[in-house]
Amino acid sequence: MNRTNFRLQLEKYRTPYEEEAEFIQSFLDLTEDPDAYKRERLEGHFTASAWIVNRKRTHTLLTLHRKLGRWLQLGGHADGNENLLQVAMQEATEESGLTSLAFVDETIFDLDKHIIPDRPHVPEHFHYDVRYILEADLSETLLKSHESISLAWVAFESVQDVIGYNPSILRMLEKTSKSEILL
Repeated sequence: MNRTNFRLQLEKYRTPYEEEAEFIQSFLDLTEDPDAYKRERLEGHFTASAWIVNRKRTHTLLTLHRKLGRWLQLGGHADGNENLLQVAMQEATEESGLTSLAFVDETIFDLDKHIIPDRPHVPEHFHYDVRYILEADLSETLLKSHESISLAWVAFESVQDVIGYNPSILRMLEKTSKSEILL
């Protein structure tokens, strides 16, 4: 998927979630910036995530992120790659070791714009995170990467207990739980 196809997907993207709908225009605006896919764009840049679920839609794979210290979906920086589908798959594979990963759909599953706190040599900035839904075999062995403190399949009914309050993860969980198309 190139920048033009991604922009078309954004233009067609609709969501019933008000907080997510508010992000769409800022994502469209960012596609105009030639550096939008590079982490060196310090105001903010595109990232891609994988909302990984098992085939029966009872569990999601979460990582306890080493730098942020929070349970999150797998994903990361585009580092110049304008194909965010590719980025989501690459990050999911690298961070989980799973070989059974497959896209449920190659369209945008969720959008989230969130602030990343400052760290040494990196100022506070925004991640414009494009999320795709993938599925994987729940019984496959997980291989934790150096980016994670822990990696675990979490039952849908336990997600909020594990993550606490994270509206964007709860939104993806709700989307997955409600959607019959995704089965």
